[in-house]
Amino acid sequence: MQTIILGGGCFWCTEAVFLKVKGVQAVTSGYAGGQAHTADYEAVCGGDTGHVEVIKVDFDDKVIDLSTILDIFFVIHDPTTLNRQGNDIGTQYASVIFYHNDDDLPIIQQKINQLKADDMAVVTRVEKAPPFYVAESYHQNFFAKNPTQGYCNFAIPPKLAKLREKFTQ
Repeated sequence: MQTIILGGGCFWCTEAVFLKVKGVQAVTSGYAGGQAHTADYEAVCGGDTGHVEVIKVDFDDKVIDLSTILDIFFVIHDPTTLNRQGNDIGTQYASVIFYHNDDDLPIIQQKINQLKADDMAVVTRVEKAPPFYVAESYHQNFFAKNPTQGYCNFAIPPKLAKLREKFTQ
């Protein structure tokens, strides 16, 4: 089992996608990367903590490798937009990868270099994993629990369509 922490906009959106990926054992919405020693939705959305909305992805590396996890991540969000994904604007929506295992860093750097070779101006931050703060329970598995919520219906189906288009046969 391996873990990677990813920030690519609203955690409801990234969580909904990775919950559909074979080999992903758990996805937890949360906050990471800020100066505050604790985090909650109100403080993080206020922009005062420096934390990013992220998901912690626990995956079985015998079923899916980190390279594929990163391919999915880079397909479902825009890694060229600083602190913004669609209508979500602010440092809490930064594109970021927090890794635990130093062996993951070359894989991450290779993926970013591939994107840059395709003339993408990638702004994704890559850092060793800081403390992870689990988001409030109502944020966990949000799309599945709130399938008619307006924002989710606007933002998540296109991401799921990209997942199906690029990663299923």
